[in-house]
Amino acid sequence: MPRISKITPYTLKFKFLAGTSRGTYTEHPVKYIEISDENNPAHIGIGEYAPLPDLSPDTASAMLFAHETALWHYDRQTLKLSDTPFARGEKGIPINGLIWMGDYATMQQRIEEKIAAGFRCLKLKIGAIHFDEEIALLKQIRNRYPREVIELRVDANGAFTPSDAMHKLDALAKFDLHSIEQPIRAGQWDTMAHLCRNTPLPIALDEELIPTSFESYTTAYKTQLLDTIRPQYIVLKPSLHGALSGCDEWIHLATQRNIQWWATSALESNVGLNAIAHWVAQYQPIMPQGLGTGQIYENNIGGYPLELRGDEMWCK
Repeated sequence: MPRISKITPYTLKFKFLAGTSRGTYTEHPVKYIEISDENNPAHIGIGEYAPLPDLSPDTASAMLFAHETALWHYDRQTLKLSDTPFARGEKGIPINGLIWMGDYATMQQRIEEKIAAGFRCLKLKIGAIHFDEEIALLKQIRNRYPREVIELRVDANGAFTPSDAMHKLDALAKFDLHSIEQPIRAGQWDTMAHLCRNTPLPIALDEELIPTSFESYTTAYKTQLLDTIRPQYIVLKPSLHGALSGCDEWIHLATQRNIQWWATSALESNVGLNAIAHWVAQYQPIMPQGLGTGQIYENNIGGYPLELRGDEMWCK
């Protein structure tokens, strides 16, 4: 029988100041959970527990994710966790290029770097600099690249207020965006439902899906949330949204309601990112996923079969 045999703390170092609407990070403390067979210590599986301070309030999901993925590794006995074209190196997973928050010049430089690297879908984190400057960045991109060439997503991380959200959505919609993630803070279901009904651009829920109580893990709660808010998309982060099994249920419920989805990492190292990539690959996604975070750390965990080729992630 597998059992936890080792827990190893580790501190990931960002290559840059990782800015979010909740603060700026230079380090990310994580733990690696190892399970092994008590009769065969060489038979192991490793998972990652990696909640971010202030951004990951529900640590139970992160622990469940670590255990689920460690068991998956234990059962498969290979880092190529899925039986998919992705795992066999036959097909890549399309991903978006993530533009971290920064001052105007820094974000402008990061946008140019992602476009030069071949990304056709960019996701900009907004809400840290002046809104007019963020609008100017989007205008600059759209003046050069129509939607058919560059798809644009933005993520507000709940930075808008209920009173200014619709005004800002109207301003953003002029740039033919794919979607905006979590325009207002989670927990305001009626206001979010109103926005989703009247929005000029598609809204994706992210933080809204983070469990805040035992009840919020249940099918009944998830059903009520989706039926009340009726978003155009949901964004799934296994470490935050109930681990792989919880995200499978979100996908099932969303699909029943014609709500589309994509998945993204929650800044895990290659250990967690590898598991998420193989999980996503089982759904054979066409829409770009948020899995391009493997290069943000100076000291990421090596030995994992992940490789970026342009705007696709491949399994080597």
